Amino acid sequence: MSCCIFPALLGVNAAYGQELKLQNKPYIDLRKFHYGFMLGLHHESLSLKNNGLIDPETGRQWLASNDQFSPSFTVGVLGEWRLDRYFSFRVLPTMHFGSKHVTFRDQMSDERVYQDVKSTYISVPFDIKFSAPRFNNYRPYFLAGINLMYDLTTKNDQYIKLKPFNSFLEIGFGCDYYLPFFKFIPELKFCIGLNNVLEKDRKDLQDKTKEIFTRSIDRACTNMVVLTFYFE
Repeated sequence: MSCCIFPALLGVNAAYGQELKLQNKPYIDLRKFHYGFMLGLHHESLSLKNNGLIDPETGRQWLASNDQFSPSFTVGVLGEWRLDRYFSFRVLPTMHFGSKHVTFRDQMSDERVYQDVKSTYISVPFDIKFSAPRFNNYRPYFLAGINLMYDLTTKNDQYIKLKPFNSFLEIGFGCDYYLPFFKFIPELKFCIGLNNVLEKDRKDLQDKTKEIFTRSIDRACTNMVVLTFYFE
């Protein structure tokens, strides 16, 4: 009997020791307001809806696709208000520097033309964050919110032009890691474009032969996947 009780007592002691592990920054989450900064990577994709238009003058039919992975850079600041033990409200002024590669392919001749759609977004997400109870030195969470963006780098004389204003629904998850001197937070977030950003009115287009590319598309939506590292 004693040979069975002794290993059991060791297991209880180990579990008890795990519960009593020293916590770093034990009162940091009690602050009403706190701030930090963030660095990260993101991927922008452009969802294009082709309409199958055939040019009546040339008989050509152009199909557009966003066909390349384009990792890009993100930097910003964080302000967070504690609402209660589990919920908080976050505002995150951010800048996203990136690009999207678009290929236009003629169905008849297989001729292709390309466009790099570069972007510099000023982004202001408004998120609600739900955190699980803290366990030792980590605390996982989920978030959801609305993200408003404005592109500073839209250009006129391109095959297609995107509107500068965009809005996103965003959802994500992450985990707070409590280090001895600060809190480190990796987070993965998915941003789903809500509005059509294709500029159909191309009065500013100097080369009118490029107008067929815009006419061949009905809708364009931007989506993003953002991997961010916060430091608080």
